[in-house]
Amino acid sequence: VGKAANGIADDLLSTSLMATRAPLIFVPSMNVNMFRNPVNQTNLQTLRDYGFHVMQPATGFLACGYDGEGKLPEPEDILEFCERVAASKDLEGETVLITAGPTREDIDPVRYISNYSSGKMGFAIAKAAWQRGARVLLVHGPSAEKVPYGVEPSAVTSAQQMHDKVMELLPEATIVIKAAAVADYRPADPAEQKLKKEKGLLEGVSLVPNPDILAAVGQKKEDRLLVGFAAETDDLRANAQRKLETKNLDLIVANDVSRTDAGFNVDQNAAVLLDRDGGIEELPLQSKTEMAHAVLSRVARFRADG
Repeated sequence: VGKAANGIADDLLSTSLMATRAPLIFVPSMNVNMFRNPVNQTNLQTLRDYGFHVMQPATGFLACGYDGEGKLPEPEDILEFCERVAASKDLEGETVLITAGPTREDIDPVRYISNYSSGKMGFAIAKAAWQRGARVLLVHGPSAEKVPYGVEPSAVTSAQQMHDKVMELLPEATIVIKAAAVADYRPADPAEQKLKKEKGLLEGVSLVPNPDILAAVGQKKEDRLLVGFAAETDDLRANAQRKLETKNLDLIVANDVSRTDAGFNVDQNAAVLLDRDGGIEELPLQSKTEMAHAVLSRVARFRADG
């Protein structure tokens, strides 16, 4: 780091760094006090100022016995950082607020209402948006998916919690992508104790509507770009078009969740994109990573067109 920052080329590695025109990525890994040393921090900042890419080390127990910054990041995180360096930066300068996964609505301390969403699609969009240069705010329900490197996560459980967190973060966002599968209803009065089946279990459990997060964002859209998802089992385009219009969306991603090879809880998806100008684009069966980039390419074109 010190040699690269100060133009010292006295061995094969430092000479190669001076001579290459390829993007350079530094992944510093060292003792926490060495990492925090002001000289080292100045050198790292110098590298950034020169246009080199510096990955923040992980925090944890270090081989030297200390605990703190300086831990080598996991290989998959390093790969994600490298992918971001190599990717198109057509979303640079944007702050993308994404929702993902299901919500859970408590019936009692052991039971809840939910759906089959895994969060895979929303997490894939979050990863792809960060790779393309955006700052990414991810509000997600319960999910087994790993939060992508570089993304700023907020974990929630219920629809009300998701609504509150989205509205809190909305002023920071320039693009909103609502990929979460939010429960439409919740029990009006969740039981404080486990309901017993011999007492009728669900008898008397009344449901009330959850807040419509997408509609609430649509009412406060201003100059933000708003993207919604429509998970349908019939009349895919008609239902998606209605949602596009009533929720004040710029773009909607409509997918048929009755398919077994696409949609909920699988690694692939197929969809139809409908936009506010009447455009229609078919996205054939593909990985959710590919679909995430396809959706974001359409978002980037919207941004470029004003």
